Amino acid sequence: MDPKSCYRFTFLLLISLFLQSTVVSGKSSVFFIDNPSHRYFHSPSSKISSLSLSEVGATVSVLLGFAPPATLSAASSSKLNEVLIPNPFDRPGSVLILEVTGAEGVSIEALRSDVMNKNRADIQLPDANEVSLFSLDEPKTDAEYSDKELSDFASWFSGSYVNGELTIPLENAADLKFQLSKEADREFVTSLVSLTHKIQRAMEMHHDLSGAVRRPSELISGKFDGLKALKEHYGAEGVAKGTKLFSIVMSKMFDSLTEAYKGQIVGVIVCNERPSVAESLFNVIFTSQPSARWLEETKESSNSTAIEEIVLVRRTVAWITGILLIIATLLGLTVHEINFKYSNLRIHDTYRWPRLIALEQK
Repeated sequence: MDPKSCYRFTFLLLISLFLQSTVVSGKSSVFFIDNPSHRYFHSPSSKISSLSLSEVGATVSVLLGFAPPATLSAASSSKLNEVLIPNPFDRPGSVLILEVTGAEGVSIEALRSDVMNKNRADIQLPDANEVSLFSLDEPKTDAEYSDKELSDFASWFSGSYVNGELTIPLENAADLKFQLSKEADREFVTSLVSLTHKIQRAMEMHHDLSGAVRRPSELISGKFDGLKALKEHYGAEGVAKGTKLFSIVMSKMFDSLTEAYKGQIVGVIVCNERPSVAESLFNVIFTSQPSARWLEETKESSNSTAIEEIVLVRRTVAWITGILLIIATLLGLTVHEINFKYSNLRIHDTYRWPRLIALEQK
């Protein structure tokens, strides 16, 4: 089995077990998706301590190639070492972090960790010019997807969409079927279609950034709510069915991401037990940029006098420099004119003196 097929099978298996076990164990978990040909995480068989969301956020910062927050404790730094390969000069520089709502914890033999608290956490990054952010949380509506778009989505997985029924074949000769005339099915499927379209746009943006002299780090972040709708309408059976399709979609998308990013991207999936809310679990902040409020207060502070003095000095220097350049230009023109006249005089004398000498000899 080639590495890509092995990666796809492993990803599909782990994600399926991961999401199915979330309903059983009742715990929130974080799941790390690695590149099979160039590992950035420890082996899936490694044992990892429970992580807080702040420690997950610090892990994302390190994966993007930046130092962890200065407030990170020694104990938290030790936990990060349990997750990451100890090579600070070899980080992917690109991360997809996805929050899955309407599900709970995980209990499998894989590189994963329980999440100790559910409080919102920060992902601290340096200057905004060094990081490209792409959000997957733009609002969506069912009406934005036509029958053709849904049919194209099904064809991507060798399936079909006919008369409102989406059919996706499985490897065991069974089929996954969703009736989009039903509200829960339609919400789940359109959520998946929206997710794939947005990830594809993120890859297009990466293609544009790849030509830059200094390519920024890339963070793709978002939230998937579709499983919640299936859980509310069908219970555990609906979640298990949706999990299979979600696993197929994410496996396919990560194949595309790995190819587009040439292996320099990893995934972090956080399974959140609480229902979907407006706010994400993670808040991206830039540590080296002052806020707009701080800038406004600076304008109105006593430092405005010092700024005006600096502007006055710069203008004065500019005027003096301009005047000196004008004087230098005029002097240059005058010297050039004198030299020109002197040269003409010498040429005239050169032809006059031989003629005078010849006349005297006669």
